[in-house]
Formats: sequence, structure tokens, C-alpha cells
Amino acid sequence: MKEILTTVKKVLAKVLAAMVTILLSIMTLLVLYQVFTRYVLSSPAAFTEELVRYSLIWTGFIGAAYAFLTRQHMCLVLVRDKLSPGGRRGLMIAIDILILAFAIFVMTIGGFKLVMSAQKVYSALLGIPRSLVYAMAPISGIFIIVAQIINLYEDVTGITIEGGNEE
Repeated sequence: MKEILTTVKKVLAKVLAAMVTILLSIMTLLVLYQVFTRYVLSSPAAFTEELVRYSLIWTGFIGAAYAFLTRQHMCLVLVRDKLSPGGRRGLMIAIDILILAFAIFVMTIGGFKLVMSAQKVYSALLGIPRSLVYAMAPISGIFIIVAQIINLYEDVTGITIEGGNEE
């Protein structure tokens, strides 16, 4: 089981990191293009603003999934550090279960319903369905579910799964 989860964690971390890197690169190029067309050509390209906004949304959701996978998300450790090792373990399991439930019910199921409801709504400038933008919620929800299953396995067994944060 550990070998399978290690492979999943390594592959998922690489995929998520690559996706975020590509999206950040695209956003940078689009902003540079926007600045160039606005100040050099005096004719700003309007589509770049919408594309950058959508890329930022996708980057945030994918970055959140990566943060949960590598356990590099922001957290308050004030209460956790005052607990005994058994209490700390119980708290981490409870937190991971809450995050898993949120990812299942809000991000994946609720996100899917949002995507389905926005199929006939189109963006102002690009004319693409808003469902393409909203699709990131259930997609990242699935990534977070996988990450939380790995995190729960680590918390319950006490075995650390390597992979994902060897930077």
C-alpha cells in the first residue's frame, strides 16, 4: 500500500507543479503582452484580462491541491503543539477528515453542480462557457480527495509517504 501511495503522491505532485508552472508562465506572458499593447501600441488587447483572471483562478485551485498534497498549506499550530502526541494525532485525523468531507461535498459535488448550471453562460470577451472556468473546482476537489486519503493514511499508520516536497 505504501508503495502505491508513494507513486501516486510523486506523480500527482509533479503533475500539479507542472500545471501551476505552465499557468503562471502563461499569466506572465499575457500580462507582458497586455502591457506591450497598451503602452507601446496604444491599443490594449482586451482578451488578456479575462484569460489572466481565469488562469489565476485555476492556479489558485491547483496550488491549493498541491499544498494539501505536500502539507505545505498555511495552518495554525498553537493548539496542535500544546497537545500530547496522541492528542496531536487525533487532531490531525479529525482535520484531515473535515478537509476530505469539504473536498467531496463542496468542491467536487457542489462544483460539478455549478459547472452543470453554467453551461449556457458565456464569458463576456472570449465567448467561452463559464463551465470551463468553474470546472476547476471539481477537478481540484478530486486532487484534494486523493491528497487527503494519503494524509489520512499517514496520520492513522504513522508512516510518512515520501514524494512531492523534495525541493
